Amino acid sequence: MKPFDVFPVFDINIVKGEGCYVYDDKGNKYLDLYGGHAVICVGHTHPYYVEKVTDQLNKIAFYSNSIVNKLQTELADKLAEQCGYPDYDLFLVNSGAEANENAIKLASFHNGRKKLLSFSKAFHGRTSATVTVTDIPAYSAPVNETDHVVFAPWEDIEFVKKELATKEYAAVLIEGIQGVGGIKVPSNAFMQELEKVCADTNTMLILDEIQSGYGRSGKFFAHQYMGIKPDLITVAKGIGNGFPMSAVLINPKFKAVHGQLGTTFGGNHLACAAAIAVLDIMKKEKLVDNAAKVGNYLMAELRKFPQIKDVRGYGLMIGLEFEEPIKEIRSKLLFEHHIFTGVTGTHVIRLLPPLVLTIEQADYFLAELKKVIA
Repeated sequence: MKPFDVFPVFDINIVKGEGCYVYDDKGNKYLDLYGGHAVICVGHTHPYYVEKVTDQLNKIAFYSNSIVNKLQTELADKLAEQCGYPDYDLFLVNSGAEANENAIKLASFHNGRKKLLSFSKAFHGRTSATVTVTDIPAYSAPVNETDHVVFAPWEDIEFVKKELATKEYAAVLIEGIQGVGGIKVPSNAFMQELEKVCADTNTMLILDEIQSGYGRSGKFFAHQYMGIKPDLITVAKGIGNGFPMSAVLINPKFKAVHGQLGTTFGGNHLACAAAIAVLDIMKKEKLVDNAAKVGNYLMAELRKFPQIKDVRGYGLMIGLEFEEPIKEIRSKLLFEHHIFTGVTGTHVIRLLPPLVLTIEQADYFLAELKKVIA
């Protein structure tokens, strides 16, 4: 038996991590500006994180949700304090797609509707419902084909108004910042109008903050730049710093009904211990503020590069768009300069580093990038 070949992989075997660095089995050290796809939030092997997860593992790693788990309450309290939504409820699950899947169900249960509206170039997951609202046809199998989903052109509020006026839509899904779509930031005006038209038509607004949330943008959620309050917010990626976990933040207008939602592994003891450690570190080390400070510095410096067509994003979720394909640039950064970056499409390099990135590390990247694209 061998792993099913679902992703192209680099021939690099990472065996160790520390802070913003990872090391391969040959002893090479890499600056990690990819964060395992925006997952590593408080840095690799943070001592406090390792201590708390290890301590919990020595007590109990898992038991079912049929019993009291006070770690879930502790996590909810700490998340409420930091994220700005103390009156929302928390449903804990395991992956970003699962969080979106449950948010979609909640919306449909709430208003009894079937249709969903998403946006061009959206990515919300690969599971049954989420792949239907993901604008990548190659990801959908025949069994996923549906007439319940409409894709709106990006930021076309008139299109959205016309569709929602039918009052057939359970929900609108939008990312706080489009990740796979190219680090596209929706405008404040568009998001405020979207919130209003959703409220006017009793359509639930689902904010997918899986990649853009948990402090990455320089605010706890990217949509907080836009002055709106969604009905449902989904999070994953940084919530557990690598431990598989996700969540739905649920407006108090939704009433829980036994049997509608459920999970075996979601919110287990070990996952909660990891997520609590992340929040403790974020608060103590002011990582949301650091993401804003270092991200603003990086973007300002990157905009000085004449070779870069556009620099987009907030905080430490940054897209660098080039006129030419970036495959060679990314390859040189990785194999010649030992810097991990991400990509989206063929022309955009994506930076998603741990939120502990320093100005000095940012300067090192800028100097190495200059060598590559000069």
